[in-house]
Amino acid sequence: MPQKTAIILGATGLTGSLLLDKLLQDDRYRKIKIFSRSHVKQKHEKIEEYLIDLFALESVSNLFTADEVYCCIGTTRQKTPDKDTYRMIDFGIPATAAKIARNNEIRTFQVISAMGANENSKIFYNRVKGEMEGAVMEQKIANTYILQPSLIGGEREENRPMEYLWKKIMSLGDNLLVGNLKKYRSIHPEAIAKAMIYLANNEYTSGRIPSDEIKDIAEKY
Repeated sequence: MPQKTAIILGATGLTGSLLLDKLLQDDRYRKIKIFSRSHVKQKHEKIEEYLIDLFALESVSNLFTADEVYCCIGTTRQKTPDKDTYRMIDFGIPATAAKIARNNEIRTFQVISAMGANENSKIFYNRVKGEMEGAVMEQKIANTYILQPSLIGGEREENRPMEYLWKKIMSLGDNLLVGNLKKYRSIHPEAIAKAMIYLANNEYTSGRIPSDEIKDIAEKY
């Protein structure tokens, strides 16, 4: 009988939705808790949904119990131009989730960050990601995995013409990125989802995982 319970934050997004699909098909899991502002498209007996204000995650900390947390929350400059709101999403939600996970003795916490994350960066968006990573690592959760993908491919529902164009350019240039430059190749969200599930169910050194390593892990799924 499946025993594990997983929490997903960001299950309505591109990567989070693919992750949810795979966890629903995985016999090791009996329940998937979704904390979100809107319903997911999937309908399944394993899903337990909580529609909440994610900025007030601490208000439902008593419900935030599981074996694993997958944090797929994230936004973009185009979608969230206000820097304060951007920080509340990309820093505040993951940092709060990690704190609650530690307090509730959840032993596995995974979060999607980004290549270039650096708390000392002069670039605001890279700095926020770096600060988020530091806040998550400070919780010292036993199995902490911070995934740092490069440009994430795949088709999103919302219209992002410039992002679409850049993805096409990157896909054409991926084969030119070899050796130490492989980590800059674009990555498909399914590879991220596969890697996250593998990490949650196999021994692996905790820490920050760059994009090319994410792809290698996904191949073991």
